Amino acid sequence: MSPEAPATLAAWLRTRSDEHLAALLAARPDVARPAPSDVVALASRLAVPVSVDRALDELDAATLQVLDVVLLAPTDGLPPDELVAALPGVPDDVLTAAVDRLTTRALLWGDEVLHAPEPVRRAVRHPAGLGRRAADLRVPLPADLPVAVAELAPEERTVLEKLAGDRPVGHLPDSPNGASTPARRLLQRGLLARIDALNVELPREIGLLLRGTAPYGPPRRRPEPAVVTKDPATLDRRAAGAALESVGRVGELLVLLEEEPAGLLRSGGVGVRDQKRLAKALHVAEPEVAWLLELAFTAGLLDVGGPHRDEWLPTRAYDVWREQDLADRWAVLAAGWLEAVRLPSLVGVRDLAGKSTNPLSPELVRHTAPAIRRSALAVLAEQPAGSGLAPEDLTALLRWRTPRRADRLAPVPDMLTEAARLGVLVSGVLSTAGRGLLAAGEDGAADGMRGLLPEPVDHVLAQPDLSLVAPGPLVAELADTLAVVADVESSGGATVFRVSEGSVRRTLDAGWSATELHDFFARASRTPVPQALDYLIADVARQHGRLRVGAIESYVRSDDHGLLSQVQNDRRTASAELRRLAPGVLVSGLGADEVLTVLREAGYAPAGENPGGAVLTRPPARPRAAGRRTGSESHPPPRPLGPEEVAATVREIRAGDAALAARRGEAVRQVPGVTTASTLELLSRAVREGVPVWLGYVDAQGSGSQRVVQPVSLAGGFLSGYDERRGENRTFAVHRITSVALVETDDAG
Repeated sequence: MSPEAPATLAAWLRTRSDEHLAALLAARPDVARPAPSDVVALASRLAVPVSVDRALDELDAATLQVLDVVLLAPTDGLPPDELVAALPGVPDDVLTAAVDRLTTRALLWGDEVLHAPEPVRRAVRHPAGLGRRAADLRVPLPADLPVAVAELAPEERTVLEKLAGDRPVGHLPDSPNGASTPARRLLQRGLLARIDALNVELPREIGLLLRGTAPYGPPRRRPEPAVVTKDPATLDRRAAGAALESVGRVGELLVLLEEEPAGLLRSGGVGVRDQKRLAKALHVAEPEVAWLLELAFTAGLLDVGGPHRDEWLPTRAYDVWREQDLADRWAVLAAGWLEAVRLPSLVGVRDLAGKSTNPLSPELVRHTAPAIRRSALAVLAEQPAGSGLAPEDLTALLRWRTPRRADRLAPVPDMLTEAARLGVLVSGVLSTAGRGLLAAGEDGAADGMRGLLPEPVDHVLAQPDLSLVAPGPLVAELADTLAVVADVESSGGATVFRVSEGSVRRTLDAGWSATELHDFFARASRTPVPQALDYLIADVARQHGRLRVGAIESYVRSDDHGLLSQVQNDRRTASAELRRLAPGVLVSGLGADEVLTVLREAGYAPAGENPGGAVLTRPPARPRAAGRRTGSESHPPPRPLGPEEVAATVREIRAGDAALAARRGEAVRQVPGVTTASTLELLSRAVREGVPVWLGYVDAQGSGSQRVVQPVSLAGGFLSGYDERRGENRTFAVHRITSVALVETDDAG
């Protein structure tokens, strides 16, 4: 490193151009809001563990391997040209791109020598899959390590070679009756380190010895999977069929829930009884009902409501949705699925207690789900139109792209299956509508599907067997009416409805007359109405209503019939909705407490009574069930910053640096003669020469800050000094200091 080279991350950032800082803020938007006050504040935020982990999680395997080489360097830093010798099997352009990616994100810094910030070193626990140094593990290695390893028994060497792979930590097996196992013999020889009662770790020196000429493992090249190709026209037709099926099924489900809502379980979700009922009505399996419930919920068409918020029923958005054209309806479903923080595939999975997870249960929430869906579809979108990847090849490519998130990719196969059920994906290839969904959201999805779905029809074909055939999707008004007067017998391109005695009776119960039913079928059917249908309507109408059943909430009784007549005819009691049921008895649809209030305000003196006839001082109020809200808020990743936001943030950082330097009459620069980036050396120099320092500091709660400190002493891993911002003496733990910049008073100014 030359004498003029920056000695800290903050100092290096100060030498970067505005374009470089803009690229850093765009790559790590979580450090940009609110705008850092200056470069030291930016360096402090870059050191926050959550931000470091998020940045590392977005790197591919090849880039992480380059980072591993720097982290494993014997000194604090590695010249970029030494990467070529360390990774001979990796092309130069891959190395260059990896270094650029790491320095752009400030996960490495430096020009002539690449340095890794201490928070990055802490975040990568096992670089290249190697353990910690023997000195850090407090294990005294044999003097002649190669000879000691060569003399091992085959089973002992097998244990070491396994730990020298990609995970240096292993579980210590049980030894029945105190028997000696290979792992325990290795512990006794000092070739393994015990890290707790159950686990051991392989020292780094032994791992490097066993790996030989490939200390960093084989090159982590990008997989090149076989490409699946489909005819785009055929692909879109199949996608349209899946889309039509999804829209139709969700519509049928919501009609059923509009008539009879599903109950809300105490733990959230829909119970087994309602699930079975809906499956029987829709003629589908229960897992299909669970999928449709989840799809409707994520699209905002289904939610908890009702008088006491204790049942699942369609939302107001459903009223708008049912009036939209088919392409727009499908787009609402697809967009809701893409952004959902729920995993429908977990329905039916049993927990540790053996309890099965219900549909719409809060246990299905996974906040990483939207990012996983988008990442999987984004890989497919990179292929040309009509081309895609098999599920296993796609998963392998995703594991290479984000190896630190590989454990989160288990839901990917189920997500691909869901995408295929929706029509977003067909045989591993994105449909035109699927590409539109990923690129432009709901509008793009609708545009991609428009023209592929049939236009709604306003008629049916009545058949002699009392069935009604819809030759396509129905207009909303006709579909709503048919949901009352007939039952769905089969769905698909042509939905078949069945008129039965029960459906006719249901229609009459809804307030229709026999004449209105005859007129409806005559208007809606393009074929002559069968005589059998007319006879069925007449027969059911003849029997309908011979028995009457009603409901009352309260009654008013008295032996004085004249008083009851006076109360019923009194204008002041009209709001009580009283009617005479029998001599001496008036009834009302209102509750007893409401009727009592009306009568008392009218000047009467009524008394409440219990079911046994005893007078009550105060009638019991109508019980109300406690409401319950379900669902949870999503915690999405940081919002990407636009070019204008990035440029404005860079200007604020530059202005903050300039303003602070002008206010203090100081120039933040490196002390001449500093030739190392060691934090301890810089702090020691500052204490010795009495030079103030800029500190980037992260407290125990993970909050980052920056401050100017006049150091007094450095001992025992703690720096003591005068904090000029707070005006008090403070002690700082050295391991929490994320960046250091030495400050000199600008005497020339």
